[in-house]
Amino acid sequence: MKHRPFLLQNVWRICNLFMSLFFGLATYVQINDPDAGLWMVGYAIPACLTLIVSWHPHITENLIWRRVSDLYVLIGTTFCAMLGWILFKEGITDIFQQEEGREFSGLMLTVTWLLLCRHSGRDGIGIIRLSTAVGITVFPFVAWLYYYINTELRSNWPSHCKTAL
Repeated sequence: MKHRPFLLQNVWRICNLFMSLFFGLATYVQINDPDAGLWMVGYAIPACLTLIVSWHPHITENLIWRRVSDLYVLIGTTFCAMLGWILFKEGITDIFQQEEGREFSGLMLTVTWLLLCRHSGRDGIGIIRLSTAVGITVFPFVAWLYYYINTELRSNWPSHCKTAL
């Protein structure tokens, strides 16, 4: 039992490293998007923030890290609300088949992850936060692999969504 906090902390760091990798990959695949600059910045910021957390988990208590993260969460939540309204208003249920749905999902993932990171350096990582982090970390990689393998799911996507990877 003595090594449990060390194990939890290392799993937390690995989750942040993988999420930083995922957000970095998401930044890269935006290169073909018509509004690439916006989305590249939108994924690069959480990629950098989570990479820093993977190196120094206590950084979440740093004022600069918190302010950048809070600003991102505020802006990301605003855009999520706008995209969510568009999806709702148009009655879109298969969100991965629509550009707005993929953008909404990506923003939700980044905002959720940054909220999960918030104050994680204060008291250490609890088992509930860590279990949630592991689940969230695995999901985007499995979903991306699933869509990559099943090309028919991507058949109606615009060309810029098919050519980056």
